[in-house]
Amino acid sequence: MDENVIVKFVNILAQVLSIALLARVILSWVSLSPTNPLVVIVHQITEPILAPIRRVLPRMGTLDLSPMIGLILVYAIKNIILRIL
Repeated sequence: MDENVIVKFVNILAQVLSIALLARVILSWVSLSPTNPLVVIVHQITEPILAPIRRVLPRMGTLDLSPMIGLILVYAIKNIILRIL
């Protein structure tokens, strides 16, 4: 497989995950039904990233820092993969 294709895929995947994490934050501020298709899709994409972070991250009252940590991890993993390639 061409290296440029893999680099583009990693970049696009990181971008999609970042947008989904940011959408999750914005959706938490808006009171939409949990059955709304947009909410369901965003939760399905982001929950595998955020759930393990929440298990490790201590509770900060009502403040959920897991999306911020998730964004940092997405970019860190992307950079590690791109350096390996």
